Amino acid sequence: MAELGKKYCVYCLAEVSPLRFRCTECADIELCPECFSAGAEIGPHRRWHGYQLVDGGRFTLWGAEAEGGWSSREEQLLLDAIEQFGFGNWEDMAAHVGASRTPQEVMEHYVSMYIHGNLGKACIPDTIPNRVTDHTCPSGGPLSPSLTTPLPPLDISVAEQQQLGYMPLRDDYEIEYDQEAETLISGLSVNYDDDDVEIELKRAHVDMYVRKLKERQRRKNIARDYNLVPAFLGKDKKDKEKAPKRKITKEEKELRLKLRPLYQFMSCKEFEDFFENMHKERILRAKIRELQRYRRNGITKMEESAEYEAARHKREKRKENKNIASSKRGKEEGKEGEFAAIENLPGFELLSDREKVLCSSLNLSPARYVTVKTIIIKDHLQKRQGIPSKSRLPSYLDKVLKKRILNFLTESGWISRDAS
Repeated sequence: MAELGKKYCVYCLAEVSPLRFRCTECADIELCPECFSAGAEIGPHRRWHGYQLVDGGRFTLWGAEAEGGWSSREEQLLLDAIEQFGFGNWEDMAAHVGASRTPQEVMEHYVSMYIHGNLGKACIPDTIPNRVTDHTCPSGGPLSPSLTTPLPPLDISVAEQQQLGYMPLRDDYEIEYDQEAETLISGLSVNYDDDDVEIELKRAHVDMYVRKLKERQRRKNIARDYNLVPAFLGKDKKDKEKAPKRKITKEEKELRLKLRPLYQFMSCKEFEDFFENMHKERILRAKIRELQRYRRNGITKMEESAEYEAARHKREKRKENKNIASSKRGKEEGKEGEFAAIENLPGFELLSDREKVLCSSLNLSPARYVTVKTIIIKDHLQKRQGIPSKSRLPSYLDKVLKKRILNFLTESGWISRDAS
């Protein structure tokens, strides 16, 4: 009856009661570990067929004496536990292996077999290199000391800190540039089953986050370099009063506003030196134009230029005085010049100032205006008295002139509106 309980390999016919491999595609095919490892094939069975481990993992890997009765199933649970809980969590590992193993037994077995045993000697080198790599660099690269070291705190009061939302001990603001940058890496975690694409994607997220940190730090450096915080708080006016600089022209102010985008590429000193050099360039160009003007006027020595400038100044002064005098004379003679066309005609002295303006604008001689005025007023008086009269206006008086003269006489009160 004992012989009936034994199992034999169908290829080498050896007894395989401790451990055997059963083919899941062929019926009644069971192989010993040696034949299975060699890829034995018999009948319809092929080596790439699926297989099933028979015996439930109750065999031992290291031998009963060296192993202490640890079955293959317990070895598998131990390796799963060390990967899941990590080295040192012996209580959790013991609970994962089973209630039959204490934390002390789990620790001793793992250390003796997998670290100090033959497997550990083959896998773990004698000298373990330092696995921590220093990625920092002094040249301002990603995660370099120049980037991770915060700037010195700003010299501002507590009220000003609250106004800015600034935390001096952290050198941070309550609302930083790109406030949501940390969401790129807040949910990242490295798992042992990540494939290459997932690892590269996580590295790309870290790289994007580092770039945002660099941009945030760069903006802080610009704010420090150009004193933007004191300018926001109104402290820059006092500094300007203490250290006066050369007067900046309106054109230069407009140019500074246009070139503000250069702030992110140049430091404050470089920016000021740039405008100082531009100011020197303008001075030199003006000096060159002045020397060229001297040369065109036949001056070849600097001593002669002083005499030339003095003479030019006198000429300009005389010209200016002449223009002022002529403008004064023009103002005094303006009224007389306005009536120059009719002032020598007969009847001019009989006209009022308004009538002179009217005759000048109508290009009408004073005598003709007086004649037309007399006829219109005479007709108006006869109509008011009820005497019928026939208007006998001169032939040179057209409708436009008549209307203008009637409107003038009406506005001046010589005749009533109903008559006009």
